[in-house]
Amino acid sequence: MPVLLPKNAISAFPLSLGPRAKDHQPSALESSPPLEANAEAIHFLNNLRYLSWDLHIMEQHTQEFIKLHILPMERKMSLVRQDDQLVMTRSVKEGEEVKTEVTFFPWSSTVGFVSEAANLLLLRVMAWRQLVPSNARFLALDTEGKLCYSTYQALGTQTIQVGHQEVDVFIVEQTVHSEEGIPGSCRFYLLSDGHLAKRIQVGSPRCCMITKMPVLRDKDEIEPAPVFEKKPLVWEEDMELYSRFLGRKEELRVSHNSYLRQHPEAQALISDFLLFLLLRRPADVVTFAAEYFGPFAKRNPPTPALRSSSRPSPFRSLDPERPTD
Repeated sequence: MPVLLPKNAISAFPLSLGPRAKDHQPSALESSPPLEANAEAIHFLNNLRYLSWDLHIMEQHTQEFIKLHILPMERKMSLVRQDDQLVMTRSVKEGEEVKTEVTFFPWSSTVGFVSEAANLLLLRVMAWRQLVPSNARFLALDTEGKLCYSTYQALGTQTIQVGHQEVDVFIVEQTVHSEEGIPGSCRFYLLSDGHLAKRIQVGSPRCCMITKMPVLRDKDEIEPAPVFEKKPLVWEEDMELYSRFLGRKEELRVSHNSYLRQHPEAQALISDFLLFLLLRRPADVVTFAAEYFGPFAKRNPPTPALRSSSRPSPFRSLDPERPTD
C-alpha cells in the first residue's frame, strides 16, 4: 500500500548527537518503572505484513508553531536512535526566549512506541482494513515530550464535502493520555484508500481539510490461483516420448544381441533347459528349474554369511542318499 509521509517526518539513517548520550546518567524520574504497550498493541503491529513489523524509528523531526503578534511560539522536537537508546531533543521558543532539553529513553522501553510518522502509516492501515484496535494501548509522546499511553477508537463513517464532491470517510479518534495534563484527542477523517481528508483536534475551533479530491487507489483484487486439470498421459501419442521409447528399445536390442554373441553358452544353456522342460512337463516349474540348475551352483562360492545357514531349503537335495549302516 503506498504511504504518503511529510518531507520532514522520518529518514532512514541515524545521526549521532556526540558522546553526551553515552555519558548521560539517568535521573530519578528516568529510573522509575517504564510504561509498556499492552499485548493487543504489539499484536496489531506484528500483523502489519506490508509495513516494517516493528515500526522502529531511526530519525524524526517535527515542528509546530503559532503565529501571534504578541507572543509567537515555535516548538521543535527531534527523535534519533543512537546505539541502544532513543534520544529526544525538544526546543520551545516563546518570543525571543528559547528552552532546550535532551531526554534519553532506553531502546528496550520503546517497544510499542508509535511516533508521528508511524501514526500516519497506522491510520492508513486502519482505513484500508476498516479495523481499529480499540483495546490496544500503544506508547506515544505527549506535548511535553513525556512517554504516555495512546489509544485509538473507531467513530464510524460519515459523508463530507471535498471540493465539489461528496465522499464517505472513516473516522478514527486518537487519544494521547498524558500523565501530567488532560488527555488530548484528534479525529482523522480517512478516505477508503487511507488518504487523510480532514483532521480535527478535539476542543480546537480550527481544522485541517483537503480542498481537492485525490485520485483514489482501488483495492487490489486477488485473482484465484489457476487450476490445471490433470490429463492422462498417453505417451504413444506424444512424439517426443515415443521417439525416446523407440530409441531406447533399439539400444537395448543391440546391447542384448551383442552380449549373446559374446556368450554363446548362455543361449545353449537356455535352449537345453527349455527342451528338457517341454519333455518332462512338470507341474511345479520353479522347483524343476531349481533342480535343473542346482548342479551349476556348486561352482559358485559358499552362501553369504548374512543368509541363515540353518534355514531349510525348499528344494530336495540333489546329492545321492548314502546307505545307512
